Amino acid sequence: QPQLVESGGGSVQAGGSLRLSCAASGSIFSISFMGWYRQVPGKQRELVAGINSGGSTNYADSVKGRFTISRDNAKNTVSLQMNSLKPEDTAVYYCRYISNYYSSWGQGTQVTVSS
Repeated sequence: QPQLVESGGGSVQAGGSLRLSCAASGSIFSISFMGWYRQVPGKQRELVAGINSGGSTNYADSVKGRFTISRDNAKNTVSLQMNSLKPEDTAVYYCRYISNYYSSWGQGTQVTVSS
């Protein structure tokens, strides 16, 4: 099963930027979905942005125009560039990998946006 290691979380003031990165290792298949989800206490985990191996992306309405997801298939990495951050973006962010054979979650990284 793939292992996912996230990095790049932290604290920032509203309007600032952060970049999250996720490196996948182990049983990685070229045809896959990778994405970022987030969760706040008491709420369900929600999809923030996703990208398939062909480069097609999708975003939650709340982050469109502010966040950009990208992936490097050769390095098995996915990144999330987050600009114009808002306090409501505060959450634990999780990397996600899905292929026809395996699926995995990262351990999560905290993003805190202060007003």
